[in-house]
Amino acid sequence: MPAVSEHFFQSADGLRLFYALHGNDRGDERALPVLCLPGLTRNSRDFESIADWLASGYRVITPDLRGRGRSQYDANWGNYRPDVYVADAFRVLDELRVTRCAIIGTSLGGLMAMVMAAAQSQRVAGIVINDIGPELDPRGVARIRSYAGKVPMVRSWPEAVAQSREVHGHAMPDFTDRQWQEFARRAYREHDDGTIRRDVDPNISRAFGEPQSSAPDLWPVFRQLMAVPTLVIRGGLSDLFSAATLARMQVMKPDLRALIVPNRGHAPTLDEPECRHAIGEFLAGLASRA
Repeated sequence: MPAVSEHFFQSADGLRLFYALHGNDRGDERALPVLCLPGLTRNSRDFESIADWLASGYRVITPDLRGRGRSQYDANWGNYRPDVYVADAFRVLDELRVTRCAIIGTSLGGLMAMVMAAAQSQRVAGIVINDIGPELDPRGVARIRSYAGKVPMVRSWPEAVAQSREVHGHAMPDFTDRQWQEFARRAYREHDDGTIRRDVDPNISRAFGEPQSSAPDLWPVFRQLMAVPTLVIRGGLSDLFSAATLARMQVMKPDLRALIVPNRGHAPTLDEPECRHAIGEFLAGLASRA
């Protein structure tokens, strides 16, 4: 098992935020760092498996976004928005003196990767976008709004597993009992008082907006990525990232690499063999360019 070290840093507005480093925490200066960014209600533990797999060749950085995991909750829920998350992510890179890296982002993390690459293209060698694009399918948005920050507290780990199946079963129809247990352990945390809760500030549901609010137009951001190597992964069953949006992205960016993962909705875990193969090849190509 590669070494994992745990660290905290302070955001620009004073929050105590967490990240883990997989591999040698001093890092090989020749190795391309890989920053892994999680989805809206998720945390850095989603990347534990793939980060350990990549750590033999890369320095892998897995932060918890503010209000998730071991990062501090924000008293101002209005700060739960992409531009603040992006600023926090750049601050992690500054903390580690990373001048150039690859980014792997799932869902919200994929949107962050796009924005970061557009804002500081010289700092981003390439991006992997997991089941997200410049346009969101309203079906998936409505589904996420139905549970983000709203699922009831559970009293035991078996209940946490059952709740995970109920909320996400459509996206992972072939998951085994063991996989659901691992999924729940990554999404929930047992607290000192014995309660088991989703490892996320419930107030993110307020920041996520009301159903009638419109999603931002991110096509202008995507147009700024024409020179940025990009791998896009889509779950074949996804209700958030449509096949039509992926097709439009491919027309706009002919060198876009794309992988469709069968029997997965939103979002693939990235532990799937085809995901690992595609990500491994993509990062190796970026490293060889460097």
